[in-house]
Amino acid sequence: MLARPRSRGVSEATVKMCSLLRGEEMCLAQLFLQSGSAYDCISELGELGLVEFRDLNPNVNSFQRKHVNEIKKCEEMERILGYLLREIKKADISLPDRDVNPVTPLPKHVITIMEQLQRLEVELGEVTRNKEKLQKNLLELTEYTHMLRITRSFVQRSAEREHLEAQYEEFPFLEKDAMMDYSSMQRLGAKLGFISGLIQRVKIEAFERMLWRVCKGYTILSYAEVEEYLEDPDTGEPMQSVVFLISYWGDQIGQKVKKICDCYHCHLYPYPSSNEERNDVVEGLRTRIQDLHTVLHRTEDYLKQVLIKASESVYTWVIQVKKMKAIYYILNQCSFDVTNKCLIAEVWCPVNDIPTLRRALEEGSRKSGATVPSFVNRLPTTDTPPTLIRTNKFTSGFQNIVDAYGVGTYREVNPAPFTIITFPFLFAVMFGDLGHGAIMFLSAAWMVLYENNRKLKNTRNEIWNTFFEGRYIILMMGLFSIYTGLIYNDCFSKSLNIFGSGWSVRAMFENNVWDSVISGNGVLTLDPNITGVFKGPYPLGIDPIWNLASNRLTFLNSYKMKMSVILGIIHMSFGVVLSTFNHLHFRKKYNLYLVFLPELLFMLCLFGYLVFMILYKWLFFTVKDSRHAPSILIQFINMFLMQSDTMQPLYPGQAGLQVFLLVIALLSVPVLLLGKPVYLYWLQNGSHRLGMYRGYERVRRNSEEELYLMRAHDMEEGSSLSDFSTSGEHNTEEFNFADEFLHQAIHTIEYCLGCVSNTASYLRLWALSLAHAQLSEVLWAMVMRIGLRMDTSLGVLFLVPVFGLFAVLTVSILLVMEGLSAFLHALRLHWVEFQNKFYSGTGVKFCPFSFSLLPSSFEHDGLL
Repeated sequence: MLARPRSRGVSEATVKMCSLLRGEEMCLAQLFLQSGSAYDCISELGELGLVEFRDLNPNVNSFQRKHVNEIKKCEEMERILGYLLREIKKADISLPDRDVNPVTPLPKHVITIMEQLQRLEVELGEVTRNKEKLQKNLLELTEYTHMLRITRSFVQRSAEREHLEAQYEEFPFLEKDAMMDYSSMQRLGAKLGFISGLIQRVKIEAFERMLWRVCKGYTILSYAEVEEYLEDPDTGEPMQSVVFLISYWGDQIGQKVKKICDCYHCHLYPYPSSNEERNDVVEGLRTRIQDLHTVLHRTEDYLKQVLIKASESVYTWVIQVKKMKAIYYILNQCSFDVTNKCLIAEVWCPVNDIPTLRRALEEGSRKSGATVPSFVNRLPTTDTPPTLIRTNKFTSGFQNIVDAYGVGTYREVNPAPFTIITFPFLFAVMFGDLGHGAIMFLSAAWMVLYENNRKLKNTRNEIWNTFFEGRYIILMMGLFSIYTGLIYNDCFSKSLNIFGSGWSVRAMFENNVWDSVISGNGVLTLDPNITGVFKGPYPLGIDPIWNLASNRLTFLNSYKMKMSVILGIIHMSFGVVLSTFNHLHFRKKYNLYLVFLPELLFMLCLFGYLVFMILYKWLFFTVKDSRHAPSILIQFINMFLMQSDTMQPLYPGQAGLQVFLLVIALLSVPVLLLGKPVYLYWLQNGSHRLGMYRGYERVRRNSEEELYLMRAHDMEEGSSLSDFSTSGEHNTEEFNFADEFLHQAIHTIEYCLGCVSNTASYLRLWALSLAHAQLSEVLWAMVMRIGLRMDTSLGVLFLVPVFGLFAVLTVSILLVMEGLSAFLHALRLHWVEFQNKFYSGTGVKFCPFSFSLLPSSFEHDGLL
């Protein structure tokens, strides 16, 4: 009695595992929505985000659909809301909490919201226009005040010059005084006129030249800069202005001067004819300016009150309008039945969410008070469904890495679960440093701890947003870098002697090995063949004594290069093995024998054998006979040349095994090239002519029922012909042997050559690890070591800026630049070398109708 529940639990766990590896199982469903409850039903679906709607009116213009007027109203409300948000942002008023999620307003409430927004827009527009008009009047009065104050100094200077003149000349010559002022012109009896005003500082020089050229010297221009900056009435930006006074001779010259002033957008003000008039005007201006300040202050207070009141509800209105517009957009994608009383919609929905979908439709019908409930009906389809892979905040970053290569084909194996481990590990192999990994880990841990902080989430800095969205990727990369840093025993280019070195110098002295060389040789060699020199391997990672060795780089190069080859072949072989899950799931068992098996044999017989030779040489050649160990590279080359007699073999029976593996690898190439096309050709032509036998009985496929049953049996047997159509309705899509052979030939050439190039591509793990270690060592030697070597009393003070420089260079070069380089190379290894073994990435992403996922133009413009 207990066996049945256990099997059910196991099956549920299997379904969840399949969903993680392959994405959700999708189905095409048809929604029957009553006209009165369609709005509420779609509102419920938008809150849940379960389904992706299909457009059933693709040939209908957007302006000819039923709810186009409602969408226009929503767009008008969005325009008003944008105006309100810009004014609120201009007034520097903070918006309330954004965690609210208002319910979708009913269609009858749209008019109320529209009236509120229009009334608020009119009121705000009137107040804003009054404020702008008052500000413009205040600016004009302020400019007029500056003009009167500065032009008075012009007259005073002219009077002083006239008082200091020793002689009086009846007719002064223009050659003697080119800058003749207006008092001299009056003595000539000429009819003088005055024009005064303000002009922008950048235009005064061109303005002066234009006056001289047009008026032929019949004008006198005096100007001076205004000390304070005035606000430009058009742009609102501060500008530097110049007060000018033009005295001209004759009415015609005056007309020309006025036209020139209009061309240069000068602000002209009347010039008083006497000092008494000037004083009266100044007093009047002072009084008016004070009154304007009072009125403007009250207007600004009232405007702020209106904006504060609007800011309390503007975010709610934005969400409500966005929801309404989205609902009407979906309603336009639905079609009517023959009675025009029911709306029909087609949606893609996860199979596991069908009960939730039914409950949402029932809830929508209940809210609308419909007598006839809406319901859902699953539809059979041959269309490829979209791909849905559920993620959380931890897995979403890794899934985005996979989706950047291509969205997975429906129900194929998803590389993201494996990428969670392999991607940060391969990154850490290239970035292995305990200190740098710790800094990266702590930085990402800080972002993870404060991930709910709005200031960190809602910034407009794209670079920061990129790092913040990938905080869990950085966290894992830092954690794995700490691990590989311990394996490399590398912390800021220095080794950590935690467990004590396994090498001893004492034995070399006790056995009198160095007595003859210690005096004249600067490099001493530790011989592990001498008893007591090598006590055993370091417990974790590389022995710290290698940091002092002169042949350290040679040793690490050999170690990291072989390690890169081993990791690369294991990674690629794992990708080939994952392709079996696709073959089994899509009922293509023939691919196991005709594609997977030849690929795996070709990979393992050649490059898997290379890994075997590396491990064999590590394990079976001791220190005593290491000098006589053959070169693995030469052995691998001789394997293809079949020249095993020229060198010492690596192990007994090597020549025969290498010939056998090479023959197996070569035979797998024609199987991979011809096996699948020939099998499909026979299945299409030969088996259909002879008939399909089941044991001794020949079944004739005459009826549609028999055809359906036989196809279902074929699916269970794994002999489904997915490469070509077998149903009567798809007989037009015939099998083409040439196309299939060409496709398989390209795949075979790409795979066989790719095994060589991809294996060599994994050597980037060795190259970037070497580059990172050397850059770290150079930075320590050229910066930090200089500060540590100072033994004077000022050494501590000098060490502070040196450490600051070392920290800045470490973060900018070794963490940011080198980290980005290692990230891109790890990305390439996953996209090209790993995923192309089993992942096609030609699917379409599932985009559910969800209010929370709808984009907002206000957020894009920075208004929210």
